[in-house]
Amino acid sequence: MIGRREFVGALAGAAAARGQQGRKPNFVMIFADDLGYGDVGCYGNKYQTPNLDRMAAEGVRFTDFYVPMPFCAPSRAALLTGRYPFRCGMTSNPAPDGGINDLGLAASEITIAEMLKPLGYSTMAIGKWHLGHTPRFLPRTQGFDEYYGILYSNDMRPVQIVHNERVAQYPVVQANLTRDYTRHAVDFIERNRERPFFLYLPHAMPHKPLAASDDFYKPGTAENLYGSVIRELDWGIGRILSKLRELNLERDTLVLFASDNGPWFGGSTAGLRGMKGSTFDGGIRVPLIARWPGHIPAGRVCREIATSVDIFPTIGKLAGGKLPGDRILDGLDIFPLMSGESAKTPHEAIFAMGGNELRVVRSGKWKLHVRVPTPGQTYTGDPAKWVDPRAPDGVTLIAPWEQARPDLYPGVRTGDPAREMMLFDLEADRSEQHDVAAQHPDVVQRLKGYWDRIAKDVPPPRPRGRSGPRGLRRLKGGELRYDLEAGTGPGPSAR
Repeated sequence: MIGRREFVGALAGAAAARGQQGRKPNFVMIFADDLGYGDVGCYGNKYQTPNLDRMAAEGVRFTDFYVPMPFCAPSRAALLTGRYPFRCGMTSNPAPDGGINDLGLAASEITIAEMLKPLGYSTMAIGKWHLGHTPRFLPRTQGFDEYYGILYSNDMRPVQIVHNERVAQYPVVQANLTRDYTRHAVDFIERNRERPFFLYLPHAMPHKPLAASDDFYKPGTAENLYGSVIRELDWGIGRILSKLRELNLERDTLVLFASDNGPWFGGSTAGLRGMKGSTFDGGIRVPLIARWPGHIPAGRVCREIATSVDIFPTIGKLAGGKLPGDRILDGLDIFPLMSGESAKTPHEAIFAMGGNELRVVRSGKWKLHVRVPTPGQTYTGDPAKWVDPRAPDGVTLIAPWEQARPDLYPGVRTGDPAREMMLFDLEADRSEQHDVAAQHPDVVQRLKGYWDRIAKDVPPPRPRGRSGPRGLRRLKGGELRYDLEAGTGPGPSAR
């Protein structure tokens, strides 16, 4: 085994050797926020996503791709480290307005950016970070040369755009976010056209509050605000693909598109049960599209299981790097699935969490809910009277009456009541309606064995740290400080 220091040295040596063999591939990882399995045209969306559909037509589309947790920060940590959330210490969300300021990705974790930096890569993160918003957790401590975006969710106070370690914009007009992030992404590609690069683009949309620019927001038409948001997101992806083509970088660049979890209200799971926050497939099965002309055959559909922790080792191997040996990596190289070199998943089983608990194991067509499935969002009142507890910060919200409400449930709500040890045959029952555990005790036993093997590594739940009073706080922005509340006296000026 090699430690962190030896790992970085080994990567530098690999970079020198590989540099003599030609250009290393570029990587663009686009990670949407709360985009559902059914929010992309080629997965069943009623809205227009021509660029994502073209990506799929020119590359590969995965039908059974999972994230290991159905909400934001843990999913991002897993993607960037190749490790399940319980291993990298991220099983809940940092939240400045909730007083959760001491939670973030530990410096000991190795991210994709840190893996690629010694290989000569330029690295940039643009968009939602959500792996810690205090100085020791910021993106440039985790291998990124540059950062531009909101450090957490776009409904958390204060909504402010940060460039590296400085507040660049406050308050924020969220209608401009997708366009702004796209502009910075295209600029990064342009500036690094002569050297290998890794662009990590975790978009804000379609996380609430939904917002689209005037060019895409069409009030008074049949398309709702959610549809406008998806079309603009797709437009931005088209701009990135066009820039790669313009610079003759298409055949040098692997572009990946996925989502951090299932949809919130207003989105679509394309008939999967549950939603964001749920360990039914509506919360954890997401799109994955990969495009790399000349390396990935066009028009492929992969129906094998894979998971977001696989992105780390896949990129590492393609870059010619050496994976760290001083820690457990849960991900495996899935480029053979992308390229068609292998017809079978490298995974015996994959897993998902709910809260601090390991809850789900999937193997082949079978999915076992060892713990009671988490339901996702629930609301029993009148949807017309529902009020989002996170009121908008500054000039962040357009079309307040068109924001998605709880009556726009994105997934299937029927099926056998949730209980422990539910077993579903996802080939015959993709909506998880009929528990067949009693008919297949051998399958239950086999999958429970996989679960037992990994569950012993899950640490006991740790109390979630808060640095302030409970309840949401109306924080004032303009600085990287999270102790200034609006309306309590003079605050910092925007810079």
